[in-house]
Amino acid sequence: MIKVCLADNQPVVHFGVKSYFKDHAEISVVGHVGNYNMILDMLKIKPVDILVLDLELEGLTSINLVKYILKEFPSTKIIIFSNLSENIYAPNSLKAGVSAYLHKTSKLETLGNVIVKVHNGAIIFNDTIKKNLALIAKQNKSERLYRKLSNREIEVLRFLSDGKKNNEISKILGLNEKTISTYKLRLLTKLNVTNLVDLVNKAKTLEIV
Repeated sequence: MIKVCLADNQPVVHFGVKSYFKDHAEISVVGHVGNYNMILDMLKIKPVDILVLDLELEGLTSINLVKYILKEFPSTKIIIFSNLSENIYAPNSLKAGVSAYLHKTSKLETLGNVIVKVHNGAIIFNDTIKKNLALIAKQNKSERLYRKLSNREIEVLRFLSDGKKNNEISKILGLNEKTISTYKLRLLTKLNVTNLVDLVNKAKTLEIV
């Protein structure tokens, strides 16, 4: 049996996933957690083959924490199961080492198929992502510049779009406030805008918020 742990904020998701896979021939949901620290606690005491993870999980403030899980628990593979935009977050998630990115609008049957394929060694992301990556590769430097944000820049942009101040973001990410200001300046430059309002509007255009 493939041992699966679900990490999600929403009880209804826990209930739905556990109910669907209750009598599955290949998949067993051996745990479900509601925040980042609970993931670490579980993986230390219970072997898990696949971690199905929502990027909006409480306590998951950085893609670097996903990298940490993969480094500390190399026998566990990660599938991102989230409502966040695939166009923005799937490429960076895959760079972090996750095995698949699946939007929550997908059927649980699809999630089951992806779990089995990932367990067997597959790396999965949808055709839209593949096409977008191919298009980006063909664009010139100025056209693709706004797409080449770092993981940290995307995180800062998302928090700014949520209305958080620099000092709030610095506490969430554990960074110096001056560092956040530097990231903000980089975002203004890369996205070719001059103020926070335009930066937030650009974030909406990129489907980050």
